[in-house]
Amino acid sequence: MSRTVAIVTGASQGIGRATAVRLARDFAALVVVARNRSNLEDTAAMARAAGAETLVIEADLSEPRAAKAVVDQTLALFGRIDALLNIAGAVPQVDLFETTDEQWEAGLALKLHGARRLTIAAWPSLMATKGAVVLMSGNSALFPKAPYAAVGTINAAIIALAKAFSDKGIGDGVQVNSVLPGPVMTGRRRSYLEHWAASHNMTVEEATTKFPRDAGIARYGEPEEIAELMAFLVSPGARWMTGAALRMDGGEVKSI
Repeated sequence: MSRTVAIVTGASQGIGRATAVRLARDFAALVVVARNRSNLEDTAAMARAAGAETLVIEADLSEPRAAKAVVDQTLALFGRIDALLNIAGAVPQVDLFETTDEQWEAGLALKLHGARRLTIAAWPSLMATKGAVVLMSGNSALFPKAPYAAVGTINAAIIALAKAFSDKGIGDGVQVNSVLPGPVMTGRRRSYLEHWAASHNMTVEEATTKFPRDAGIARYGEPEEIAELMAFLVSPGARWMTGAALRMDGGEVKSI
């Protein structure tokens, strides 16, 4: 029986989890990938409740051999790959002059090279299914600043990588786009706000209002909102969209 199969990396929390759960409504099978198996099992349970068969793969995609292992396990169980959503890769927000070589290398290894290797490993199957790929960037790619230089630089590299893959995909029948979220209320961001509020004699509610206001937006985004965009990009309705870098940030970026 033919089945539609999506791989979602970074699926243990935040946007990755929201995307996996959202795609469970559209895909018969999901492969959820991340380093935290316990959290992945929770994601898989949510996806199964939404109707999708699931495969949990605990993997560190910064390791060069992990990409092939993910693809091999996916094909062994499901026989095909129709969509790949590269979401893994949190990069520390550290000042330009304070970011260590190890932090740069860790960010590049997981977010950039992990996505590159996994996309290449999945490419033959994606060609066979005329599949779709999404790479997660961020709107910091459009305005790199010293307080989070590594984030902006790596996100800009993700956009360029997606463009290169999309160029290859025109001839190979594989659709590739990137997504640039703005500030989203993930668990990681909530923890940061709690820490920041405690150290500045402010409530978490006050901090949650302050930061979006300072960024010139009405509120933080929600992971489920980004997930809807991800789902659209791997849907039949988006088949002619390729090479796009789609920003979803509540209007934080003011330039045209």
